[in-house]
Amino acid sequence: MESEIKKVLKEQVSPMLAFHRGDAEFVSYQDGVVSLRMKGTCKGCPLAALTLKEGIEMILKENFNGIERVEAVE
Repeated sequence: MESEIKKVLKEQVSPMLAFHRGDAEFVSYQDGVVSLRMKGTCKGCPLAALTLKEGIEMILKENFNGIERVEAVE
């Protein structure tokens, strides 16, 4: 499952974040939770939480059953 999540992140999420000179790096997937490290201008951005929940989490949930939430880690 991890390789499929990484593929969706690379193909669908990274291009979206690149418009703002940011990115999200896959850290882990465990018990329905995807952990990502926000990078570039996304790191520390006040809208990063919104991007995470309303953007990235939505995309991943649409592509995979079993993902309950996406969270940012340092």
